[in-house]
Amino acid sequence: MAQELGDVLHYFIPDDEAPLLPEPLCEPSGSPLAIVAVPVGESDVVRAAFVWNLAVEMARLGAAATVIAPGDEATESLWPQPGRGPLGAEFLPTFVPDLPTLASRALEVAKSRGAGSRSGGMVLVHVPPGWLDKASDGDPLLRLTLLFSAPEPRELEETCALARRLFFAAPGVRVGVTIHGVRSIDEAREAFYALVSALEPELRERLVSYGLLLDDLDVYRAIVNRRPVGVIHPQSRAARALADVARLLLSDAAVPAVVDERREAAGRGRSDG
Repeated sequence: MAQELGDVLHYFIPDDEAPLLPEPLCEPSGSPLAIVAVPVGESDVVRAAFVWNLAVEMARLGAAATVIAPGDEATESLWPQPGRGPLGAEFLPTFVPDLPTLASRALEVAKSRGAGSRSGGMVLVHVPPGWLDKASDGDPLLRLTLLFSAPEPRELEETCALARRLFFAAPGVRVGVTIHGVRSIDEAREAFYALVSALEPELRERLVSYGLLLDDLDVYRAIVNRRPVGVIHPQSRAARALADVARLLLSDAAVPAVVDERREAAGRGRSDG
């Protein structure tokens, strides 16, 4: 798996280079889909849009992709209409009272969608941040939890505090971080290393990088229009970055050992080119 941003930077290439990415990699047919928890606040339109956009990109890669969110009054303002959306990505609101029930529902969906999938995929689960006070009740839902963080110091502090809460409340958890709102790879690298440095030494190796999302006007236009950026601006830098994060998530959640080999091959390809 990727431990540092530097391990995945070959996915995020300069604009003037052709993409060099491994083929989409998913679980064998019939296996339960991978589950990734994503804390999203009740009015956090931007992070909710990132989650849905990642699901659409996973569907574009041929994977089954379902987003689950606890149903409440805020659901309609954050998420698309229930059911199948662009490219077959699915949004599934679920009315559950707490984290253990949400975890059980996520497992049910992962099994049912996996049974009908030919290529594997992922269930992305919206977890209200307040429910993380009882993070130990969320196993196995929280085994891989994805956080989005902007590079501003205040957001990095909040992300670090949330990662620390998860590490101590659920000792088996892996916390992934995608840095968003950056204009360059260097800015993303600096932000990720600031997160790593702020954690206790024994926790640092458990923080996993899932790359970066660019600060691109197309992202915000897509959010306002409530349409995935990969659908309305498929050739944009923002869409490419979303697709790369989707690949990383699918690959690392499925078969990390094989992914390491593919990353090495991709790195050799770039150095040979």
